[in-house]
Amino acid sequence: MKTKRGQMKMSFGMIFSIILIIIFLIIAFYAIQKFLDLQQNVQVNQFADSLKSDVDKMWRGSQGSQEFTYSLPSKTKSVCFAEDDFENLVVKDNEGASLLRTTINHIDIEKILDGSDKFCLEIKKGKVSIILKKEYGQTLVNVIQN
Repeated sequence: MKTKRGQMKMSFGMIFSIILIIIFLIIAFYAIQKFLDLQQNVQVNQFADSLKSDVDKMWRGSQGSQEFTYSLPSKTKSVCFAEDDFENLVVKDNEGASLLRTTINHIDIEKILDGSDKFCLEIKKGKVSIILKKEYGQTLVNVIQN
């Protein structure tokens, strides 16, 4: 409908439809963001599970040394080992927030830290390479950056 000055007048139904479309778009973007966050969390947890499994395999053997490469989300900044009673592995994002705090059993944390507070691994293009090493007669596995 046109008014006297030639301007279009929008009906209530048209305005309501535009508002609904905007609301649906906001909800869709929110859902996509949550899905991407979930994917990042799953990838970080898979890294921790794989590392735990590989350390356990190396620990069961009498000796060995093997390099492992793990994939992490692109937002991941560091993977650090620290001496703590509850968690000795911390994965942090680019903003410094912890994505994961967990305990890896059967690692020689004192040898890994070598007198430091923490030992952080460098992440290159969403991948981290770690050498797990156990020498004959040792009871725990050592973690070395490649």
